[in-house]
Amino acid sequence: MNLMRTKSIEQSMADASEPGRTLKRSLSTWDLMIMGVAVAVGAGIFSVGAKAAAHNAGPAVTVSFILAAITCAAAIMCYAEFATAIPVTGSAYVFTYATMGELLAWIIGWNLILELLMAASVIAKYWGVYLSDFLYAINLPLPAEVSVFGLTLYWGPLIVVAAFTVVLVLGTKLSARVNNVVTVIKIAIVLFVIVVGFFFVKAQNYTPFVPPSQPAPAAATWAEQPFLSFLSGSMPAMYGFGGIITGAALVFFAFIGFDVVATSAEEVKNPKKTLPRGIFAGLAVVTVLYVLVTLTVTGMVSYTDLAQAKDPSLATAFQLVGADWAVVVIALGSLIGLTTVIMVLLMGLARVSMAMSRDGLLPRTLSRTSEKRSTPARTQIICGAVVALLAGFTPIELLSEMINIGTLSAFVMVSIGILVLRRKQPDLKPAFRVPFGPVIPIVSALLCIYLMFNLATLTWIFFAIWLVAGLIIYFCYGQWNSRLGREQKADREKVADRT
Repeated sequence: MNLMRTKSIEQSMADASEPGRTLKRSLSTWDLMIMGVAVAVGAGIFSVGAKAAAHNAGPAVTVSFILAAITCAAAIMCYAEFATAIPVTGSAYVFTYATMGELLAWIIGWNLILELLMAASVIAKYWGVYLSDFLYAINLPLPAEVSVFGLTLYWGPLIVVAAFTVVLVLGTKLSARVNNVVTVIKIAIVLFVIVVGFFFVKAQNYTPFVPPSQPAPAAATWAEQPFLSFLSGSMPAMYGFGGIITGAALVFFAFIGFDVVATSAEEVKNPKKTLPRGIFAGLAVVTVLYVLVTLTVTGMVSYTDLAQAKDPSLATAFQLVGADWAVVVIALGSLIGLTTVIMVLLMGLARVSMAMSRDGLLPRTLSRTSEKRSTPARTQIICGAVVALLAGFTPIELLSEMINIGTLSAFVMVSIGILVLRRKQPDLKPAFRVPFGPVIPIVSALLCIYLMFNLATLTWIFFAIWLVAGLIIYFCYGQWNSRLGREQKADREKVADRT
């Protein structure tokens, strides 16, 4: 049993050309940029900055966003180098398979499924809630859930997931066009809110820019404590320099959608140029939008007023200055913001599952693509059905932090994988190469590990359970059905026959 067997870049490229399992290259730089913006700018743009300002960094939350963007950029550079060297679907799973072996590749693929499945389900659930809130705001009261045969049914997620599953089955280019239109509308709403908000900005609200440090309220239970605090027994602080860093850890999760963009590498025209340009352009747009929103919210009202709110957001700031009408616009922006996020996550989930099934680690039938549209229709429908069931019938939002730990574990492996790839294949010349030698990949891995340890202790427990379940599936199914394993076994038998 060789758990560390690696799959060569040439093998990955050849598998991507296998008849009946290929994807069509149709996405441009613009499509990728919009995809990155679509998945990173959701309802959180109206809330995450306000929460970080209220409870962590004060007006210096803008610095927190810049630090988080730099951290994300370091990880995304590693993704870009890999994606230009191995432009096939599967993202971190494929990259890990080429560098650190099958078992670790399975773990990362399994974690990516965790990230994308949880994210799509949780966001679909919130989409239904935001839809209900928006309808209430315009005097059309309709509850987010109904009772069906004694079960609580959240009807909103079923509608949005079904709609986008159909769009994704019909074709990647069609999906990109829908995504582009909705994302442009979303950006327009965000910019409108920012411009209106700046008319209420008062300079004194930015003072002190870095509030004095003070002890943060202790977590209610050990399960809610950051894992690092639980291990060390230390008490977290708020505001000051430490608050800026803690704020960066919180707002970093506004940027975690960019790894999903890398899963589309096999569907990109001229990936060696298009991928880096699209990913970094998207990151730049997202960073500017988040910084502008945080400047608006911290300028409109004092961070201390935000801290007194139960759930501080940009809507809170507008309410405090008497502009209640903006709540309706923000509710609409939140609803539209979540819409495209769901579509991109559903697409990423199907692509990762497809890549793993090509290699036999999941049933090979999942990697079949439609002859007419070159999309993994069967897998896309299965993914949509699972997401709809989770979002429609379960309290999936309780597991929202699982999204973060799945993403960060992939970031860590991709960052380390760059170092391994360069050592194993020094002559490989990808179109994009992370600058400053091994420095950025190492810093990226360390920063992501630090952020992982700032997640709640209970999240780590659930993560451990997920990993154990994944290992059971791999040892009971994956290792015996691995195409690479079977090919290597056949080669050994041929050698043995000759001798």
